[in-house]
Amino acid sequence: MAHTKILLREDVDDLGARGEIVRVRAGYARNYLLPRKLAVEATVNNVKQIEQERAALLKKEANERATAEGQAEQISKLVLEFKRKAGEQGALYGSVTSMDIAEALKERGYEIDRHRLHLREPIKRLGEFTVPLRLHRDVSIDLQVKVIPEGEVILGHLTPEQEAELMKQGDSKQDESAEFAE
Repeated sequence: MAHTKILLREDVDDLGARGEIVRVRAGYARNYLLPRKLAVEATVNNVKQIEQERAALLKKEANERATAEGQAEQISKLVLEFKRKAGEQGALYGSVTSMDIAEALKERGYEIDRHRLHLREPIKRLGEFTVPLRLHRDVSIDLQVKVIPEGEVILGHLTPEQEAELMKQGDSKQDESAEFAE
């Protein structure tokens, strides 16, 4: 197989970081990396040009990382709640996907690409989940996601605190109806 050396202009997952020279198959470079401007051929002139741009790249990298850390601090405090229809056993009729989570974050003012959410498979049960979110190469957080039943509340799928609250509400309604009956 023919291989070629390329110089990465952007971070590429499972390949390398910006500014590195890597050896890849010629077809991968020709058909994917070069047309998307993720890399350039590793010629002497291109290497010199990247060396000159390195200071600007380091500033850009530091700025991106600082932005990601600021976002991570804010997003880590969030708990996203999704109301979905569910069966008696707690299985959802639909599911909560990475696209749903990205839209919920967008509604709260965070523009996050859904591919940065590492959800192995869609959430298909009621409960609380942690979803890994990779904001930057060096900055990852666990996002809290809570899936609760829509409409009718099913006891047994709630936390003990939620069940106690529902019982209190039910008791106070019975007391009010008893007062009106007298």
